[in-house]
Amino acid sequence: MKLICQSEQLDDYLLETAGVDFSHQLIRTKVNELFHLSQTDIEKAKTAFEFVRDEISHSWDVQGEKVTCKASEVLAEKEGICYAKSHLLAALLRSQGIPAGFCYQRLTLLDTPENGFCLHALNAIYLRSLKKWVRLDARGNKKGVDAQFSITGEKVAFPIRKELGERDYPFIYATPHPKTIAVLKKCTNPIEICKYHLPERL
Repeated sequence: MKLICQSEQLDDYLLETAGVDFSHQLIRTKVNELFHLSQTDIEKAKTAFEFVRDEISHSWDVQGEKVTCKASEVLAEKEGICYAKSHLLAALLRSQGIPAGFCYQRLTLLDTPENGFCLHALNAIYLRSLKKWVRLDARGNKKGVDAQFSITGEKVAFPIRKELGERDYPFIYATPHPKTIAVLKKCTNPIEICKYHLPERL
């Protein structure tokens, strides 16, 4: 799949926003723990990805009770759904000057089209050393889910099954999609979000 940038300006994928708040003290402290000057952009990207994937729980997996949205909130609570986790990964990478955007998939909600669809979030990052965009999915691994850092072939959490009506959206957004933000702002329980309130499509 050919990825399509929403913005032609690479700097738009480095901006700090309300949700990608990398100047927050919690983020800055974590940045100092994770990164050092001698690391390459690939090494920094792998470190950030694995931290968010492995150290920040997906709210559904742990049956969490708190909805997080801002990157700093996700880090403070150490949990979030995929939308929120993508905000934290973007914040960590943007703090290091690595362009990071937001990508989406339309997936079956409970593995069959009859149960409906949901919108899943992941990230795309631009590695200047390779001069290319790479998609990364820091949702968090579990039985049946094995997302990995890869710069050669994608290893995302949910490979698309076209025969079930699933699809990859090719766009790389500079800011999180408004539908995802609206859900996080409206709802107070992450389990209820995952069961009943995830958008079905962009």
